[in-house]
Amino acid sequence: MTDFTKTRQQFHLPEGLIYLDGNSLGPMPVCAQAAAKRVIAEEWSKMLIGGWNKAGWMHLPMQLGDRIGRLIGAPAGSVVTGDTLSIKVYQALASALELNPDRKTVLSDNGNFPTDLYMADGLLKSLNGGHQLKVVDPEAVESHIDETIAVVMLTEVDYRSGRLHDMAAITGKAHSAGAVMIWDLAHSAGALPVDLAASNAEFAIGCTYKYLNGGPGAPAFIYVRPDLADKVRPALSGWLGHEAPFAFDLDYRPGAGVERMRVGTPPVIQMAVLDAALGVWDGVDMADIRTRSIELSQRFIELVEAGTDKAQLASPRDPAARGSQVSFRFAEGYAAMQALIAQNVVGDFRAPDIMRFGFCPLYNTLEDVAQAAGILCEIIETGSWDKPEFRKRQAVT
Repeated sequence: MTDFTKTRQQFHLPEGLIYLDGNSLGPMPVCAQAAAKRVIAEEWSKMLIGGWNKAGWMHLPMQLGDRIGRLIGAPAGSVVTGDTLSIKVYQALASALELNPDRKTVLSDNGNFPTDLYMADGLLKSLNGGHQLKVVDPEAVESHIDETIAVVMLTEVDYRSGRLHDMAAITGKAHSAGAVMIWDLAHSAGALPVDLAASNAEFAIGCTYKYLNGGPGAPAFIYVRPDLADKVRPALSGWLGHEAPFAFDLDYRPGAGVERMRVGTPPVIQMAVLDAALGVWDGVDMADIRTRSIELSQRFIELVEAGTDKAQLASPRDPAARGSQVSFRFAEGYAAMQALIAQNVVGDFRAPDIMRFGFCPLYNTLEDVAQAAGILCEIIETGSWDKPEFRKRQAVT
């Protein structure tokens, strides 16, 4: 049984702050500062370039991939970290399209995170091969999977509403129709149980700065199904994805397995922080995470709906149909969120009217939920959000 009192103690949480935005950026683990200091003061400072060998910097992308793999149901050696999520989207989609060269349509939904759609659109235009990106409502995805679809590319949990796709069902239908499957796990990894091996999906991608708490700019990851890892061609043929980077050959030969999906030099300091952050997950059971997540989110919905009728639930009511976040619609959602943050309850806003709240059992409690819901309802009911300082839009919402 996971001890959530113990895991909460492993995070730096400012006194008096209720943090419900781990679905956007996780808080700093207590161990992160020491990890960064060690790399800077003991490795980079003293070893200099020798750190690549002496401190094992070169092996961090695969080591971290295996640690993440445990949380997403991926076998050892099938996940590698590095670069950004946008880069990993591009890599996965380019390789997926080459696995299905006779088809030209990529299917996604309008609940997908915009960067996934942007990267797909840019890639398809660059290919200039008659490809098209077909974007439908999330509820309509399965009905649009047929023999014309080359690749189905979805984010498992909708970033706005928290709506949860059925990974097994959709992957099964995609494969029955001869399509390749890509899952974006940005809002899944560390939030709910994922079993990539059982799903049989060809590719998965995700970030590590949300529920995995790797810090702002933490590297992304990519999964390639083991039977394909030595077959897929990496469209971004970077130096560190080469079979022998230090042979300095002028021709590119892809490395073995998923390591061929490495592109650029790994961000060592950031990876050291992520490595430390992943240590928080040692001894944590993902089934316990899911049970507690549902308990927290259900209580929040009950309390908000009991306290105001001016905000409407934008997430699925059935907890089995959503991830680890709850969203409410409110016409002045941006101002209301700023008023909430001013009272030390942190969520975030997504246009046009969505107030988002992420629930992270590693550090959120039922007491957090009760206080946050009470303050939110008071702000909405009293109209205390209606002030110029709360209406002023900042660069990040």
